[in-house]
Amino acid sequence: MSLRLPRLALILARHAHSGTLPPPPQLFKLENASDSATARAWIDKFKAQEIPKSLVEFTFSRSSGPGGQNVNKVNTKATLRCPLNSSWIPPWARDYIKKTPSYVSSAQCIQITSTVYRSQAQNVQDCLTKLCSLVVDAASASIVNEASEEQKERVRRHQRAEKAKRKIDKAKRSEVKRGRKGSWE
Repeated sequence: MSLRLPRLALILARHAHSGTLPPPPQLFKLENASDSATARAWIDKFKAQEIPKSLVEFTFSRSSGPGGQNVNKVNTKATLRCPLNSSWIPPWARDYIKKTPSYVSSAQCIQITSTVYRSQAQNVQDCLTKLCSLVVDAASASIVNEASEEQKERVRRHQRAEKAKRKIDKAKRSEVKRGRKGSWE
């Protein structure tokens, strides 16, 4: 009985570490500053968690290419598949994910592979890391950052300068046309 207790504690500790992923806010587009702030807060919470293996599907196969006999004997290549409409993937990030090479349109899922390591467990972890990075990048892509007052003032100065330049060019062109009228009489 004492043998089971440490093992159970190890399992519970592992699940406590991975936790559950925070549910994303139901925003289909980030249209204003408050939506962007909500999205940023969710991203910060999401980055602090690990994606549990139970939310994705893994398949394993033999890696290809050079590497000796180990490549031909051991299924170390990890392939991760995750439906795009999973509840933990934010709705505003889905269009971005559809444009990435990781998206499989025929299955409407995200597919990520890893053959970097000789260990299956390390390749699984690499796939999960890549998936987390993909979701964070997709969620961050449509966030609109508010411009600082310094940046806004710089834009206003450029607009005033452009308006003045345009006015000078217009006056110059008008003068050229007025000079063509001349008195023909």
